[in-house]
Amino acid sequence: MKKTILSLVAGLFMLTGFSQKNDQNAENDSISMTTAKMDSIMGEKAKERQEMMAKIEAAVTYPVLEAGTFSGVIPVEDITETPDPNLEYKLMFELVNFDSEAPSKLDASIVEVARIINLHVASGIPLENIFPVIVVHAGSLNAFTTNEFYNEKFGMDNPNMKLIGELEGLGAKFISCGQAMFFFEVDKEALLPMFKVSLTAQTVLSSYQMKGYVKYRINR
Repeated sequence: MKKTILSLVAGLFMLTGFSQKNDQNAENDSISMTTAKMDSIMGEKAKERQEMMAKIEAAVTYPVLEAGTFSGVIPVEDITETPDPNLEYKLMFELVNFDSEAPSKLDASIVEVARIINLHVASGIPLENIFPVIVVHAGSLNAFTTNEFYNEKFGMDNPNMKLIGELEGLGAKFISCGQAMFFFEVDKEALLPMFKVSLTAQTVLSSYQMKGYVKYRINR
């Protein structure tokens, strides 16, 4: 009788172990299937993004500034609303962000400024009627520094020099925030020479809006 009970107990342990092993195998199989499915979905999404980028690149135009695909304009047919080309377009761009993990790339905020100017010109506004003011504070200061400063901080020349020079050539005015310069440790010598320095960006933002400038806060 004792042997029979021991045999039954042993059998139960074996069945339990077998069941647990099967459960573990099933769980592993489920994880593998889920992972494979996620990989497949991500692969499809990556392919879709590539196809979309190829479609955009084939369509975009650059009326004034060419600073990569995202500075371009997609042509639109049968437009029924157009801006008045005779007005003065006073555009004030507030830049605050900088991607310190990708210092070798064109700064996305400056590219967006180029895109907005391209969009105005593509809409029929003469370039001479566009008056850009670029107000720079917070981390965005890094994108407007000399090659010497940029090399010391990021180990390379500033990749934004050409685009900044083109914006300056269009008559853009550049103003930095003195408060941000202190907190982000960017002194006047580190900034490009065309910069004017204000005590604070806040008074630039308020006073220029009172002068009729439209503010664009660039969060890139």
